[in-house]
Amino acid sequence: MTSWYSWPAARDWTCPPSPGDARAFHQSLPGYSPTPLIPVPELAAELGVGRVLVKDESSRLGLPAFKVLGASWACRQVLHRRPGAMLVTATDGNHGRAVARMATHFGVAATLFVPDVMLPETAARIAAEGAKVVWVDGGYDDAVRWAAEFAAGQPGRALVQDTAWAGYEQVPAWIVQGYRTLLDEVDTQLGGAPDLVAVPVGVGSLAEAVVRHYRRPGAGHPGVLSVEPDTAACVLASLTAARATTVPTAATVMAGLNCGTVSRSAWPVLHAGCDAAVAVSDKDALRAVADLGRLGVSSGPSGAAALAGARAALADPGRRAALDLDDDAVVVLLSTEGHPR
Repeated sequence: MTSWYSWPAARDWTCPPSPGDARAFHQSLPGYSPTPLIPVPELAAELGVGRVLVKDESSRLGLPAFKVLGASWACRQVLHRRPGAMLVTATDGNHGRAVARMATHFGVAATLFVPDVMLPETAARIAAEGAKVVWVDGGYDDAVRWAAEFAAGQPGRALVQDTAWAGYEQVPAWIVQGYRTLLDEVDTQLGGAPDLVAVPVGVGSLAEAVVRHYRRPGAGHPGVLSVEPDTAACVLASLTAARATTVPTAATVMAGLNCGTVSRSAWPVLHAGCDAAVAVSDKDALRAVADLGRLGVSSGPSGAAALAGARAALADPGRRAALDLDDDAVVVLLSTEGHPR
């Protein structure tokens, strides 16, 4: 499989922004504050651009990942319609922990299904939030199926999943709406839109939020670079094939990106509006973790994938040309998680 895809015409596409007022809700939560947008001149010099800034999601509403933005808004919307329901989800880590945290916040129970490749310490952190953890003999897609079947088994259970399929699209849409808070913060911190956003991708919900945000009419239209593990590059495979494509997955240090099927709701948005996609190795991600740490940014492998992807794209003259970046370009790396804690 190719490790690169580009379609420069994506920047000309427009779509309505995600609706809703998730940011006001987030601002009402205990401990809310915008996460830092950290300039890293050493990386700008390496990548040959004007500025590189890292959106540091290592501490977001008390958790070490951005996922709580989408999970909190979706949980709020679900429980507003189904008061007292048990929250159910499948997770490869951060989304499930965020759902578990919000279940405690709203005073309801949570049951989470996790794939057999999940590290025991990751499952323990989820359980420590008060949720019941159920192990599944299979990967992330198998865990999603189990969670959906369990949630459908009784009327008092509600699925809060961050991927969409036919007949299940409203909750993932709320999750995407929640992620817009992160992008609103970036624009406020920068005073405008960047020239390139590198976004780590699992099922594609955050990338969908990025594309929707930066393809709305009247907004700046930066390039959007999707970054995935080379062992689970479902978006790259789908863009290359021009159709949603499921890929087999294997264990990766980028555990939060270990997804084999692109979200149904994300796919048409990414197909039309994502400029480029790249796959990176575990070695590249671990190098990025170490380099970001040396430069003062706490990032886990899934978050550091953004830097690994920017390197893979900008170090190659042909790929760089496809992204149409000037020497004074502003590049934002979405570091979606910190070191686990």
